[in-house]
Amino acid sequence: MSAAARPILLVEDNPADLDLTRRAFERSHLANPLQVARDGQEALDFVPRWAAGDPLPLVVLLDLKLPRVHGLEVLRRYREHPAGRTVPVVVLTTSDEDVDIDTAYRLGANSYILKPVDFDMFVHVAGQIELYWCALNTAPRQ
Repeated sequence: MSAAARPILLVEDNPADLDLTRRAFERSHLANPLQVARDGQEALDFVPRWAAGDPLPLVVLLDLKLPRVHGLEVLRRYREHPAGRTVPVVVLTTSDEDVDIDTAYRLGANSYILKPVDFDMFVHVAGQIELYWCALNTAPRQ
């Protein structure tokens, strides 16, 4: 499967941030399909699907403050499972707490980005995420 056909998994519970992210990706002409998990458990529900052969996402954009299962726990469990070990995970969150940043990297996050509150800046960040993770980075093969 080509990188352009692989999905981006957005794990986001806030409807406003979800809408903002979708609009930012549309404005930056994101070619990859966007999959959404609205809480930590929905994010974890992808693991058995990947193990069964569903395409791995090109990148996971993971919020930390999620209902049902916290984002750091999602990251930990992704990294424990063979299907989720090589999927790049970008933490995209409002938390600038040192403990969250340090823990995310210790658990295997590939990047940690603070969500911009300004729409134009958010569009810029989304474009940079797309440019790096979808165009420049060579993703692990399925």
